[in-house]
Amino acid sequence: SVRHPVIRLSFGRGNFKVPRYLTTNLGAQFRAIEGANGVEHLEGSAPDRLDNLIRTLHRRTGKRVVMLVDEYDKPILDALEVPDVARDNRDFLRRLYAAIKACDDHVHFCFLTGVSKFSKVSLFSGLNNLIDITLEPAYSAVCGYTDSDLDTVFAPKLPGLDRQQIREWYLGYCWGGKERVYNPFDVLLLFRTREFDAWWFETGDPTFLVRTLVDRRIATSELETMVTSRKLLGTFDVGRIAPEALLFQSGYLTIVGEEREAGRKYYRLGYPNQEVRQSLNECLADYLVGDASVREKHSKRLARVLLGADFERLEKLFRKHFASIPYEWHSRNDIAEYEGYYASVFYSYFAGLELQVTLEDSSSTGRVDMVVRVGGRVFLFEFKVVERSGRGAAMEQLKQRGYADKYRHAGEPVHLVAVEFSAEKRSVERFDMELA
Repeated sequence: SVRHPVIRLSFGRGNFKVPRYLTTNLGAQFRAIEGANGVEHLEGSAPDRLDNLIRTLHRRTGKRVVMLVDEYDKPILDALEVPDVARDNRDFLRRLYAAIKACDDHVHFCFLTGVSKFSKVSLFSGLNNLIDITLEPAYSAVCGYTDSDLDTVFAPKLPGLDRQQIREWYLGYCWGGKERVYNPFDVLLLFRTREFDAWWFETGDPTFLVRTLVDRRIATSELETMVTSRKLLGTFDVGRIAPEALLFQSGYLTIVGEEREAGRKYYRLGYPNQEVRQSLNECLADYLVGDASVREKHSKRLARVLLGADFERLEKLFRKHFASIPYEWHSRNDIAEYEGYYASVFYSYFAGLELQVTLEDSSSTGRVDMVVRVGGRVFLFEFKVVERSGRGAAMEQLKQRGYADKYRHAGEPVHLVAVEFSAEKRSVERFDMELA
């Protein structure tokens, strides 16, 4: 019943990698707002123009201003690969947002949305009265569709689509509440095309993310086992990005559980759904191999080989896949001391397909490196480096620890697959497979 003047800024468009483009972009937005409200154009800095807009609209209408800022962080995120431009954009925005706090008496409500949470010191040193609602349970479903939304609002769109498949592909995002939500972009395109695909994932470019994971030697196997604090999830700034924060804030990981230790709350992170797990691992595999066509060719054969439990073809496929990874990539890692690297390479290979893959699966006798279920069969993989463990150690561990016992009760054939690598030769040294 009460109307307030609204100033809406959006940074959703434009190439913010270009130096000073942010100034041009914002200047155009200010001209449009000034023209629409009959406010005289003010020569001066962006903070001065925003200050003038807020005060003028409040004085004319008698109502305090509502500030809406969409994608407040995009000018920084887009330029992360050009650090000097990213810092300039950050400093520019810091001065701009400080103007909002300076006009506090004239602002009724301020709402900022974006992908990442930059520390208040780096971006909001002036606007220090913000309330971060990202992980507040009361708002956990505000950014996505719920199961109830699909079953009611979108009920006419559901016939002909597998309801469980919709959940597996697109449900799973969580921001601290009990309810998990769907990615709206995916759901709308699914209803339009009637096809399951990585609709959201394909709109972005995860190259920077993938390069960060590789450069920091973060194994793919670690992505589903990360545990982090609320503070670390918000540690994000140019040149100082915690991998957990990067993955969570960009939507590639989400909260899958909470736990307390020594009085502090910690969050367990994991992939939100099949779309992200499959697509991100395809990107990682492509980056490792260096040739997407090679990875696709190997991937197409993999499911058929597993379904047939064809030992000889599976071994050849493994050797070809590992041999296709450029030597230069190996040389950037402490490969001789890093068995997790090998599991990471092959996990991305498997997870890039619609296969049920589990890493570090626990039993009473230990943890097997990787479990793959396909076509009513269970494959237990153990990876070893021969220079560290000795030849035959992988199969010996699979048998001695009785990893297969956990899976026999289901009546499914269980296959033991032992893969041993040579750090010196940079190759698959031994490959054994037996029916448990």
